[in-house]
Amino acid sequence: MFDLIPFEHRNNDLFRYFDDMERAFFGGNTDIAPCKTDILDEGNRFVLKADLPGFKKEDIHLDIEGDRLTISAEHSEENKTEDQKNNFIRRERRYGSMSRSFDISSIDADHIEAKFENGVLELDLPKKQETVPANHRIEIQ
Repeated sequence: MFDLIPFEHRNNDLFRYFDDMERAFFGGNTDIAPCKTDILDEGNRFVLKADLPGFKKEDIHLDIEGDRLTISAEHSEENKTEDQKNNFIRRERRYGSMSRSFDISSIDADHIEAKFENGVLELDLPKKQETVPANHRIEIQ
């Protein structure tokens, strides 16, 4: 199960304090936060569920590079000329991209299945079958 722990920065990182100070000074976050995920162990497979609200299926990309699975998604900004016509008083919805990576060294990457429904990405991650050598006795000569 430890193979599916995401690659991410720890909360007590010194640079996080500088990032938080910058966000406070400039008035908020400029990017989209990584997706929240649940990972279930169902015996012969893992099921990963990631919340990606507001994204379309076409905006989401799943890439495997070596033993790393990366989930990435990008919101594209709407036409700026239309935004100027709407006379926004406050605009809190953000546009940008996010990505999150997972170690899949114990996963059969050729048989991963994905579906996206109601803002939730669900990945079926089958575990690799362990090859156990057959038991036999060796005769001494």
